[in-house]
Amino acid sequence: MKDRKSKSNLKVVHRNDRAQVKRVLADSGQALLPMLELIEGARASIEELMHEAAVGLVEQLLVLSAQDLAGAKQRGREAGPVLWHGAQRGVIGLAERQLRVQRPRLRDKNGREVRVPAYERLRNHADAATRVRDILIAGVSTRRYAQVLPEAAGTVGVSKSAVSGHFVEASAAQLAQFNERSLIDLKVLVIYIDGIIVNGHHIIAALGVDDAGDKHLLGLSLGASENAQVVKDLLRRLIERGLDATLSYLFVIDGSKALRSAIDEMFGKQARVQRCRTHKLRNVLERLPKTEAAQTKAVMTAAYKLGAKEGMAKLQKQAQWLQREHAGAAALLLEGLEETFTVNALGLPPSLTRCLCTTNIIENPNGIVRRTSRRVTRYRDADMALRWTAAGFIEAQKSFRKIQGVRDLWILETALGRRNSDSDLAEPREAA
Repeated sequence: MKDRKSKSNLKVVHRNDRAQVKRVLADSGQALLPMLELIEGARASIEELMHEAAVGLVEQLLVLSAQDLAGAKQRGREAGPVLWHGAQRGVIGLAERQLRVQRPRLRDKNGREVRVPAYERLRNHADAATRVRDILIAGVSTRRYAQVLPEAAGTVGVSKSAVSGHFVEASAAQLAQFNERSLIDLKVLVIYIDGIIVNGHHIIAALGVDDAGDKHLLGLSLGASENAQVVKDLLRRLIERGLDATLSYLFVIDGSKALRSAIDEMFGKQARVQRCRTHKLRNVLERLPKTEAAQTKAVMTAAYKLGAKEGMAKLQKQAQWLQREHAGAAALLLEGLEETFTVNALGLPPSLTRCLCTTNIIENPNGIVRRTSRRVTRYRDADMALRWTAAGFIEAQKSFRKIQGVRDLWILETALGRRNSDSDLAEPREAA
């Protein structure tokens, strides 16, 4: 039986009465100990993270500073007046503690030690080191140096051109690797194509889903999705890198006619195209008043759950009803109608149609690209926009998961004619 007297120990305190809250907490110090341990543990974890990030940032700055004097480390490069001479442990003084780092060493041709400017400044000027720490704190949430390194470099005397050149070179190599890697061993079933605008530059992205349900960024290209030639060039490069154009794929696209014609030209009539239903809904409903929009949305959503013939008949009837007063919306509803029901015609289950009837899978990485590209205050050219887009997509790829309905992908593979024996149908692939 519960002790009723224990209720007398409970006190009701209004959250706005700070004085009373302080009195209650002062009388209940022991009850706060678990909370104090939690706060102290969290603080220790944050400080550990900040320490590791600060070490990494400072060491990168020291390397860049050394490169200003001795150039980049390259085998076979003609020796200059200053030479690399390994690395050594060093100490940077912060306002409240010492930071141990690995610092590069330099020597001249006579064997005399050459000081690394950034290390000397950080070691002898605690205020400069503290400033680097503050810069790091401001950008640590990004989990990458690109945002904080230029300002930190200026603090310790590393030239901005060295920092800029370092990141341009790294991002260009990353983009080249991304756009040139082989696709021969990748068994792609679905290809999503969509466009994104970065600082006024149109960039087209292609994302594939393989037979195991894994997502892969296939390629990027400069140019608008409304330009058929640009899309054809992107698809041609995918084929040159190993994508088999003789096989049947499911392409998921928006309503771009240029995209559609490019797919026909590069992959032929065996390509199956699914128009994005999210785009279709948005385009139709934007042309209707609220009352008609709600009713039309309900009809369209219900129709997409039916078989291909029944669903198309239902939407054709809805278009007839809209034709008298909303001819524009009716025309949009009927435009490309058959291709909005491709997944239904293939006989795919609802578990798969949820992610195969819209371009959401590729638009989600687009959101990460937009957040990444917002950090750049000035784009010099379209190539710079393309490099930052690649960086955003590669970052997004780290968090990719298998698509929904992965266990039923064998149904799509069969519908596309990509399974050659009955034994393949015996055991559906399990989701990882």
